[in-house]
Amino acid sequence: MSRIEDVLDKEQAGVGVEQFIQSLKRVFPYISAMVNNGSLSYDHERDGRPTELGGCTAIVRNLHYDTFLVIRYVKRHLTIMMDIDGKHEWRDCIEVPGVRLPRGYYFGTSSITGDLSDNHDVISLKLFELTVERTPEEERLHRDVFLPSVDNMKLPEMTAPLPPLSGLALFLIVFFSLVFSVFAIVIGIILYNKWQEQSRKRFY
Repeated sequence: MSRIEDVLDKEQAGVGVEQFIQSLKRVFPYISAMVNNGSLSYDHERDGRPTELGGCTAIVRNLHYDTFLVIRYVKRHLTIMMDIDGKHEWRDCIEVPGVRLPRGYYFGTSSITGDLSDNHDVISLKLFELTVERTPEEERLHRDVFLPSVDNMKLPEMTAPLPPLSGLALFLIVFFSLVFSVFAIVIGIILYNKWQEQSRKRFY
C-alpha cells in the first residue's frame, strides 16, 4: 500500500482517519480533510494539522457494528458526515465552502501502519453522481478549474525553477562584488586614518 504522505503530497483532495496518537492535542481516532495543489507536504508527525481543512474525533475502533462515512461535494462545498454510533443517524464532521476540484480525477483508498496496528476493513465504496443545476457562468468556472484549491486559503503556488545564470551575468555579479569590496576597504582605511589623526591631536 502507498504511504499516506506519498498520496496526499500529490494534486488531490484527501480524507484521512488517523488512528495512532502522534500528539496529545486532539482525541483519536480523528478524521481530517486536506486539499493539495502539489506544493504541500503531509506532516505525519503532527497528524497533518498544518494543512488540514478541518476535522473531528470519530471513535471507530473495536466496534461490533459497521460504521459509515459520507463525503459530499456539491458546488464547491465539501461536506463530511459520519454514522459511527450504530443508530443510522448522520453526524456532521467537516463542512468547507469554496473547495475547487478539477474534473477527471479518480477515487482510491490507501493506508499506512507502524509497529502498532489495527484491522480495519473497507467493505464497500458507493459513488453517486448528483444532479446539480448550474448557471452558464457556474458551469464555465467549474470547467476552468485545473488545480485543487480552497477559497480564502493560501496554497503555495507551483512555480517553475529559476533558469541558471549565464556566463556574462555571473561575471558581472563577481566583478561588481569585487569593486564594492575594494571600495568599502578604501573607505574603511580613510576613516581609520582620520580617526588616528584625531586621536594623536588630543595628546598635544
